[in-house]
Amino acid sequence: QVQLVESGGGLVQAGGSLRLSCAASGSTFRNYAMAWFRQAPGKERLFVAAISRFGAATDYEDSVKGRFRISRDNAKSTVYLQMNSLNPEDTAVYHCSAATFMGSRSVNHYIYWGQGTQVTASS
Repeated sequence: QVQLVESGGGLVQAGGSLRLSCAASGSTFRNYAMAWFRQAPGKERLFVAAISRFGAATDYEDSVKGRFRISRDNAKSTVYLQMNSLNPEDTAVYHCSAATFMGSRSVNHYIYWGQGTQVTASS
C-alpha cells in the first residue's frame, strides 16, 4: 500500500508559477513510477506527466511540454511538478499517482492515488 498526499496548489494569475509536491508513505517509493493527472470540473481525469522509478525517463502531455517539469527525490519519497506559464486552461484538481512501471498514460494503469490539490490560474 502507498499513501499519497499532494500539496502546493493555489490561486495564481495567468503567467504565474506553482510547484506541487506529493509525499508518499507506506511502501518503498523507488519501486514505483509516478505521475500527475488533472481533472477539471465536469471533465475526465487526464494525464499530465510521468517519471520513471529512478527519474531517468519522463513523459509529458503535449500542452504542458516546455512549461511543466516533473521530478522526484527518492530519499524524500516525494515527487514534484513545477508548473510555469500557467494559463486558465490549466485550472483543475491535480492528483499524483503511482504505478509499478511507467509506460501508459491511462488512469487504469495507476494503482494508488492522492486526494488532489486545486490549481486555479486566473486570466
